[in-house]
Amino acid sequence: MKAVSGLLKNLNHQIISGTGEGRVSALVYDSRKVTKDCMFVCIKGAVYDSHEHVEEIISKGAGVIVAEREVEVPKGVTLVLVPDTRYALALLSAAYFDYPAERLRVIGITGTKGKTTTTYMVKNILEHAGYQVGLIGTIETIIGDRHIPANNTTPESYLIQEYFAQMADAGCQICVMEVSSQGLMMHRTAGIPFEIGIFTNLAPDHIGPDEHASFEEYAECKGRLFRQCDIGIVNADDEHFEMVMEGHTCILETIGFSETADYRASNVELIGRPGYLGVGYHISGKLDMDIEIDVPGTFSVYNSLVAIAVCEHFHVSEEDLKEALKIVKTKGRIEMIKVSDDFILMIDYAHNAMSLESLLLTLKEYHPRRLVCVFGCGGNRSKMRRYEMGEVSGRLADLTVITSDNPRFEDPQAIIDDIKTGMARTDGAFVEICDRKEAIRYVIEHGQKGDVIVLAGKGHENYQEIKGKKYPMDERDLIREVLEELSE
Repeated sequence: MKAVSGLLKNLNHQIISGTGEGRVSALVYDSRKVTKDCMFVCIKGAVYDSHEHVEEIISKGAGVIVAEREVEVPKGVTLVLVPDTRYALALLSAAYFDYPAERLRVIGITGTKGKTTTTYMVKNILEHAGYQVGLIGTIETIIGDRHIPANNTTPESYLIQEYFAQMADAGCQICVMEVSSQGLMMHRTAGIPFEIGIFTNLAPDHIGPDEHASFEEYAECKGRLFRQCDIGIVNADDEHFEMVMEGHTCILETIGFSETADYRASNVELIGRPGYLGVGYHISGKLDMDIEIDVPGTFSVYNSLVAIAVCEHFHVSEEDLKEALKIVKTKGRIEMIKVSDDFILMIDYAHNAMSLESLLLTLKEYHPRRLVCVFGCGGNRSKMRRYEMGEVSGRLADLTVITSDNPRFEDPQAIIDDIKTGMARTDGAFVEICDRKEAIRYVIEHGQKGDVIVLAGKGHENYQEIKGKKYPMDERDLIREVLEELSE
């Protein structure tokens, strides 16, 4: 049982009825999970507003109601008014779990692209240096040996605090987490004492009716992290850098190719050999050494510069940095799968035109004999995405294999036909193979010496969604099955 007064002590609040002196059995914000004598936080969502269901919530046993507006409660139930219940939930959750972030060193990473890869880079380097590191991100939450699949890039504030508590109890010293603009806008990270905040880059994305109203709002939400951290490590080359940093209250350190950057990259060399694509460069400024990364492309230089700058604050040796960067891997992000000495096969999550174009342009810099792109598009989503992805692949790939992704409630062939509409705007060669395993078999069987083949769109996902049901499907398993079948 938790004392109500203890939960409320750091919160701007007003007790309208009842008393703040009692105790509660749990902190709850989902009306389906109400328990006897719990404190319930009313949240106004896009579809469901629990303020309108307080009578039902109290009938299930809630003893304290936290709300943004006055609601009727019977005698014996405490009503607490706060300006913003999402913000209140974040602070209440921290108090409920006894402020677990204070037992960790928390690193937050925000930006349009690069969050996931940078998060894993930081985690891998720090672990290589002997630290115990937890992770919260787009793919999963990692606590010790536990891997918990993610539903959101940045989970609800209660879940974040619960994860922090589990990390601290498991012996983690550090948590590195992705911080989305939505998470910042919805106060999921409110009250977290970030030691380091990271800004990778900013591009127009997540702007629409259910996300951000404008690019300016998107940038402002990203910038909130730098009014909540002690040290900001930021990409000074990004054209929106100053816009995002406006009003920052942290000490700033910069990374990039700029002469003024604190961690400056130069002499970049693309490294390609059988079964391997990477990049090497020299870092100067606060460090002076040569780096090689087992991940292709210039954007990998930015991601690794950030990771290196972070790890300087944890006194990681140059030897540990170099060793860890050579073996760093992120599931589903330019993840190379060894299948042949003749060609390179990789898996990547690129699932919209912007990310696919970035990926294919990066791979073209290595001058493959052929660049082969296998992808599909999700059902019950914008047709425009299909046209755009078809056009991008048709323009940049030497061969496109159009296949199925998550058709959901649509006919997979209808989705393929939409992609072909975009392909028709180019003179790109393509084949269509609806079954994804058969598409993978085709590119492996027809792979030529010097090819780079990318399976795009699924990345870390291990399922295929068809007519409301998720069926197990991991491309790594499909590749293994194809290789076994071909060997027989």
